[in-house]
Amino acid sequence: MVKEILLSELPVGRCGRVVSLRAKGMTRRRLLELGLVPETKIKTIRYSPLGDPTLFQFRGTLIALRWEEARQVLVSLESL
Repeated sequence: MVKEILLSELPVGRCGRVVSLRAKGMTRRRLLELGLVPETKIKTIRYSPLGDPTLFQFRGTLIALRWEEARQVLVSLESL
């Protein structure tokens, strides 16, 4: 069974694959434009010193997402 979690809960150094977006409206559009579409592999790189935003790596780039945005993305954990 594949475990699904919110992107905001993905630990530093772990990878996951985008399952779906829960966001609506402009937030959904922005996430899709960034390339967060189903099956995209994503890795948590680091948290900022104050905990928000978080740095993620996907599609060959680094993107910082706020907690509110990251909790709108459902990911499946990749095996270690």
